[in-house]
Amino acid sequence: MSTAPSPTTDEAPQPAAEPAPSPNRWAPLRPLILRLHFYAGVLVAPFLLVAALTGFLYAGSFQAEKLVYADELTVSAVGDAKLPISEQVTAARKAHPEGSVAAVRPSPADDATTRVLLSGVEGVDPTHTLAVFVDPYTAQVKGSLEQYGSTGALPLRTWIDEFHRDLHLGQTGRLYSELAASWLAVIALGGLALWFSRRRARRKLRGTSGRRRTLGLHGTVGAWAAAGFLFLSATGLTWSTYAGANIDELRTSLGQATPSVTATAGGDHAGHGASATAGDAAHGVGLDKVLSAARAEGLGDPVEIVPPADASSAYVVKQVQRSWPEKQDAVAVDPTTGEVADTLRFADYPLLAKLTRWGIDLHTGSLFGLVNQIALMLLALSLILLIVWGYRMWWQRGRGSAFGRPIPRGAWQQVPPQILLPCVAAIAVVGYFVPLLGIPLAAFIAVDVVLGEIAHRRGRANGVGVG
Repeated sequence: MSTAPSPTTDEAPQPAAEPAPSPNRWAPLRPLILRLHFYAGVLVAPFLLVAALTGFLYAGSFQAEKLVYADELTVSAVGDAKLPISEQVTAARKAHPEGSVAAVRPSPADDATTRVLLSGVEGVDPTHTLAVFVDPYTAQVKGSLEQYGSTGALPLRTWIDEFHRDLHLGQTGRLYSELAASWLAVIALGGLALWFSRRRARRKLRGTSGRRRTLGLHGTVGAWAAAGFLFLSATGLTWSTYAGANIDELRTSLGQATPSVTATAGGDHAGHGASATAGDAAHGVGLDKVLSAARAEGLGDPVEIVPPADASSAYVVKQVQRSWPEKQDAVAVDPTTGEVADTLRFADYPLLAKLTRWGIDLHTGSLFGLVNQIALMLLALSLILLIVWGYRMWWQRGRGSAFGRPIPRGAWQQVPPQILLPCVAAIAVVGYFVPLLGIPLAAFIAVDVVLGEIAHRRGRANGVGVG
């Protein structure tokens, strides 16, 4: 904290014997945070920039998808009554006999089509399905598109989603997004600490220009958006490769894993009457009775019906609404009797399982619909601006040179041991559970120490005094 005299010192005399305010014991951390924030920003910013740009596009893809695929998603005219699901599936199979029925999503609204999802179709990614769109009033097939994920992403949104997640490079490409998510929280927290410490010292930034103006814009926008960045970082890590696995393991050990309905046909009749092959929508009692049983248990639209995996398995009907309020209830229906064998309510999920579900859906823009998507686009735009301003400040710090001047070394030597050691321990623990934060940080420290030692020896060889 600054101990400079107040501008009102001459107007209001101060008591002569008043002691000077004690310095803030956290003040020595500021240069260290500044150096970490600076280098993390410079080195990780390209990854964050790609994540922000692709995230911006993904947030807008929900609305774009409705426009691009309007013919497949909506019916030509709303009829008086919808046909049985079994008739709609039969029409879809006549048009597309290839593969097998993986799931059926009955029309969730009066003007919406039914989706019959086929797996094992030649030319379709094995992790995707072919969605056949059927008019629920006429059984007319409106078209077919490749679909991915529980939100039913169609080709446009799938392409942008995979670009955001792994740059279309597969599992290796996912390291980029995990690196960005791991460091976003560190950069945001460091920037927030610097902003608060600077605001205490310099509260008036209006009318400034040059680097001070850029710094003011960078700090103010960053402070307002910091909470959003922390949320994106935390939720992005929940389904990342390495940190996500550690989070899942922790949740499981705490008894907070996401539960699933038991999809085993019960009773002495299990396996009897199974005249169809596994994955066939006509298995056992059929789709119409299965859907009727799920409706009786209170499962409203939108739902997805998954046929039995084998002769001893049950149908699974689950709600797939990701918008608020979420609908995630599920039931297992015995294919031989049409009776509900097991029920799972979202209300019975463990707390961390619920928070994970809500966090992921909020991160992807599903939870609050258009408002959620606009907020994500604003966050992405804020991050893009912050990166641009950050690089501009680096340039301006160099005062016109090709590269900005780095923050001086040795800041950690100013930090008292009683503060430094707990901070190092906390960073080590976080780095262990979030390896794409811990490994790059350890590498940065090692390189920085080596470069510092080289500079130190060169200074001694040239006769420069060493502090």
